[in-house]
Amino acid sequence: MKSIQNRLLLMLLIFIILPYFLSVFFIYSYTKHSVEQQELKNSHEQLRENSTELQQYFEEMINLPYILYRDPKLFQILNNEVEDSNYLEKSLENFSLMRNEIRQIQFYMDKDKEALTVYNATASARKSKPNFLQKSFIKELYNSNIKYVIQPPHAIQNYNNSAIVPQSDKTKVITFHHKIVDVLSNEFLGTISMDVDYEMYARICNNLIGKDQESVLLINEDNKIVYANDTELIGQAVSPHLQRKIERNAETGDDIILSNTLSGPLDRWKLVKITPSHILFDDARKTSYTFIIVGIIIGLLGVFMISLISYKITHPLKLLTQKVRTIKGGNMNIDFNDKREDEIGYLELHIKEMMDRINLHINREYKLEIENKENRLRALKSQVNPHFLFNALQSIGAVALRSNAPRVYHLITSLSKMMRYSINANKWVKVQEEVEYIKAYLTLQMERFRKEVHYSIHISDPILNMQIPSMILQPLVENFFKHSYEEGFYDAPLNIYGEVQKSFLHLVVESYGASTTDEELKRLQENIYHSSLNSSQGHKHIGLKNIHDRLILNYGTQAHLEIDRNNGEGFIVKISIPLEEQPLKED
Repeated sequence: MKSIQNRLLLMLLIFIILPYFLSVFFIYSYTKHSVEQQELKNSHEQLRENSTELQQYFEEMINLPYILYRDPKLFQILNNEVEDSNYLEKSLENFSLMRNEIRQIQFYMDKDKEALTVYNATASARKSKPNFLQKSFIKELYNSNIKYVIQPPHAIQNYNNSAIVPQSDKTKVITFHHKIVDVLSNEFLGTISMDVDYEMYARICNNLIGKDQESVLLINEDNKIVYANDTELIGQAVSPHLQRKIERNAETGDDIILSNTLSGPLDRWKLVKITPSHILFDDARKTSYTFIIVGIIIGLLGVFMISLISYKITHPLKLLTQKVRTIKGGNMNIDFNDKREDEIGYLELHIKEMMDRINLHINREYKLEIENKENRLRALKSQVNPHFLFNALQSIGAVALRSNAPRVYHLITSLSKMMRYSINANKWVKVQEEVEYIKAYLTLQMERFRKEVHYSIHISDPILNMQIPSMILQPLVENFFKHSYEEGFYDAPLNIYGEVQKSFLHLVVESYGASTTDEELKRLQENIYHSSLNSSQGHKHIGLKNIHDRLILNYGTQAHLEIDRNNGEGFIVKISIPLEEQPLKED
């Protein structure tokens, strides 16, 4: 986001497109909320209307048997005061024809302990029912003060095992069990049970279903499902999870659950409508999506226009920036457009004039710098030229073998290894090769001083396989002998180790013995880091100076050599080489 075009585009988006989309979002939210609330209101109103209709229907069906109370002769028959001579059967057959949805009637007379059924307006023969009052719903009705009981939907039953009820009839019915009592004495006379086809009240419940995936439940006071459009749920108990949702009248989440508690004959019953939220609010979402699509189209057009405007404004600046980057990459021959008469043309004109002046200085200084580096590198390479000595040592080694002097041959071999290695002083080698060179050098020095040298080399295998410029550790080992052994510190140890930390390879040489003062150390560091090879101070510490300069030549300023006192008992020299830096290797 640093470019002017991006910042200009962002500014235009913030002050133009963002307010527009915010307004679209607020309109969308308001519209969606309004439509959703209207849908909920309509659903609540529809639920109340259907609840009222359902209550009226059940009230009619419950009050229907009270018509029988208007027939005095019927009560005389129940009290065995008169002989009925099929009068009861005819009355019940006529009663069953009052409503089409009445599928079967069972009439029980307590005094005779007999019952008869009426199916399709045809009465069956009376049958003795001595245990009739022990049936679950009849027992509940008989032992309580209630006047009726509603039995949940079930398949129609052949109460008296009568031939008038075919076995093929599997109609689901809801049964209204009524208690018949003497009006004056309140004496129990019998019961009348009406099997009513549940399709009638199911039609009322299903009026609530206006869309696919909606469902309706009619739940009685015992939390049993009396009706559901999913017939497999009829007769089952309501799950605790659904019960909690119904009690909360949940209007959020995946499902919108609306319920209404009924009264009257259906006291404490609940009519429940369950609608998936994506169905109930489908119209609201379609309206809102229309707003969003229109908003996105207008927004995209706005973004396109803003992008075009910002491009026209910033394109000349980007071209100028690319030219400057080309200059940074080393290309000094750039064509500048100095014909423009605006601010960009003014900048290009002055940059062109500046580049013409800078090119003269850069060409001269750059060539001098390259030549200076090449001269310094040639000077470093010319310090050791061991070709002649190497050939001579090969001849001396052959004489030592012929003279049966293996010790001499071993020493000459070590020296030969050093000479062979020093031939490649301007080459790149593995750390392993530099270590082998140091070991050969230590072998010769131990023979020279006739004493054991206490040294340790701890460098891991991954580091041993890394490549470094040759001859950057040996001068440090040579300084150890110069400033320790030659001054009598024969027991002083020498430690060499390597480690990788934070993308740097660190090679450390710790020597013990003679040390120096803080002022001398500061002067030594000044000579290494700042003096030139041509100065007298530079020649004084040529080994350390060579290592430092070669590191800078090969790796740049990220590589460095650090020298410090080893707690007043010697020196610590650390060479740090950046692992991510790709050096220019010499042939």
